[in-house]
Amino acid sequence: MRVLITGGAGFIGSHLAERWLKEGASVEIIDDLSTGSLDNVAHLKHNPKFSCVLESIFDDQVVSELVDRCDMVYHLAAAVGVRLIVEKPTHTIETNVHGTEVILRAAAKKKKPLVMASTSEVYGKSVFAPFREDTDIVIGPTTKSRWSYACSKALDEFLGLAYWQEKQVPVTIARLFNTVGPRQTGQYGMVIPTFVGQALRGAPITVHGSGEQTRCFSYVGEVVECLVRIGTRGNLAGEVINIGSDQEVCMNQVAALVKGITRSSSDIVRIPYDVAYSPGFEDMPRRVPCLEKVERLLGFRPHMSLDRIIGMVAADLRQRNRESWQTAGIL
Repeated sequence: MRVLITGGAGFIGSHLAERWLKEGASVEIIDDLSTGSLDNVAHLKHNPKFSCVLESIFDDQVVSELVDRCDMVYHLAAAVGVRLIVEKPTHTIETNVHGTEVILRAAAKKKKPLVMASTSEVYGKSVFAPFREDTDIVIGPTTKSRWSYACSKALDEFLGLAYWQEKQVPVTIARLFNTVGPRQTGQYGMVIPTFVGQALRGAPITVHGSGEQTRCFSYVGEVVECLVRIGTRGNLAGEVINIGSDQEVCMNQVAALVKGITRSSSDIVRIPYDVAYSPGFEDMPRRVPCLEKVERLLGFRPHMSLDRIIGMVAADLRQRNRESWQTAGIL
């Protein structure tokens, strides 16, 4: 098996590359390092079955050549993180939509199987939780750049499924719900690494809004297990599948968990959304997946507890920041 992963130097992409190598596959990744990092795949570079191409997925020729020599494609390259989305909406839309167009055109030439990573954000402001794959999506107004990510990823899904329906490109959509684990950064607004980093430094743990908004956090290893199963089943073209955990927790509880697990002296403070992001910022109160489909099609149920996930994120951040934190007197 020869696997291509776009965004392969990112948090999820690097774990997926590692897993496929363990399966004995040859893995090639493409990444422009706009949000990914070579540090994420440094431990893979000596594996003769691993290779890395540092290029943009906007480069049609490069992408076409990479897709031609692989057996299947995972499309993970995307603009991610609430902070990046709010600050760079043009970049978000162009990266998500045009990047997906390039990948789909290349895959269509030889009908290469394609697994597209989507997001729970596509459900937008819907209140009909738990979200089923056929739940109506409710996107906020175009005047709120916060919704540009949800809309661009929904358009990616429409485009991918259109390629399946019209051009018989075997496309499967994986809707991921708040994936967390080692190598994730809080730089672009990911909540658990942000909370953990603040707690380890003794800085205030900043909860946005009331803190009563809820999410369901998924361990990256379990998400990758589902992605690999999709790639090996071979009969899931045209399917949209929620992937994640359905254990709901509010942000106030997450902050308290992080403080306790890290044994931090940090205060937990609440910051209005208008201050944290921009005036009129909107967020969804709940984001809970229905997992009936992933259980039926992939035989999967998540088991990793949030306590263990937080512990792994804390250990990873300590290791990656050991030198700078020792210099600063934090460790």
